[in-house]
Amino acid sequence: MRGPSVESEPPAAPRPQAPPRTPEEHRARVLELAERLLPPDLRDRSGWARDIATSMTALSIPALPRKVCAVAAVIEQESGWRADPVVPNLGKIARTEMERRLGQYMIPGAVLDLALRKTSSNGQTYAERIADLRTERELSELFEEMIAEVPRGQSLFGDMNPVRTGGPMQVSIAFAEQTMRERPYPWRNPGSAREEVFSRRGGVYFGTAMLLDYPVSYDRMLYRFADFNAGRYASRNAAFQRLVARLTGIDLAPDGDLLRYADGKPAGTSQTERAVRAIEDLGMDEATIRRDLLQEKSFAFERTRLYRRVRELAERRGLPTPAASVPDIALESPKITRKLTTRWFAERVEGRYRRCLARNHEG
Repeated sequence: MRGPSVESEPPAAPRPQAPPRTPEEHRARVLELAERLLPPDLRDRSGWARDIATSMTALSIPALPRKVCAVAAVIEQESGWRADPVVPNLGKIARTEMERRLGQYMIPGAVLDLALRKTSSNGQTYAERIADLRTERELSELFEEMIAEVPRGQSLFGDMNPVRTGGPMQVSIAFAEQTMRERPYPWRNPGSAREEVFSRRGGVYFGTAMLLDYPVSYDRMLYRFADFNAGRYASRNAAFQRLVARLTGIDLAPDGDLLRYADGKPAGTSQTERAVRAIEDLGMDEATIRRDLLQEKSFAFERTRLYRRVRELAERRGLPTPAASVPDIALESPKITRKLTTRWFAERVEGRYRRCLARNHEG
């Protein structure tokens, strides 16, 4: 069941329209918006518009300018409107990452060097092909071939494909796999989730789902952009952390993670959980606090007693209680060569989003 979504930017459409009655009408409406709002000099503009329209229709995302512009802004930021964007120095990045991962298993570099001397399917050695890599799709496909063809490939590289995100919106492949299991995919004869992420249609579909297909109580699209970078509900959780810090005087990193995790499961006691336990007059035992914090990755957290009680205590003390706050996270990736943060990402995308909305009034 969907919760409320109260993002307050007014839909910029100058022409009021009745709600679409059929998927065909919905798609036509999104398509009309996309053809008006996408950059005028965009290569294959109509193709991008069609993929956005198909994706939003399949996911039942409302046909509103702000929704179309949100998707467009992320595509522009993440790939510059390229389905399979070029990554500078990808070969070097890939080789370094492979050596690091194998080193964790105490496998010497000489073993990797020997394995990569094997001739690949195009006549080059795997080492030569790695050096020539330009896109993550090329790296992912090469890695899958290496697993199948290199001696001891499965033991050396199995489950270690370094490509975890890809495509025009840089979507997590794990998220794409989950979405394909849970939602109908709108195109016929699809490949695997990994293959579809690197296509324009699949990258747009999974990225649209990641960005817009969940309920929020945010009043700005900025917080969805931050969530896209930091994880769903990270902005709401960061606001909660900042509130707990003010109530207790305990310094907390507002990173949007309320619990600690290991292998995807809660592990130990986080600083946030310890701080929550220290709130005076909370009136909740540790088991109940943990039970409510386990809802942190869903809209349901906002309905928990813990969430409501913390906000109530803050209001009694005259503290502001915003629904969201951009998380304070430094971005780390082999592809990142300078200091970047989630705030930097969200604000960059917000700027592109505003420029897109402005096109709705042009002419």
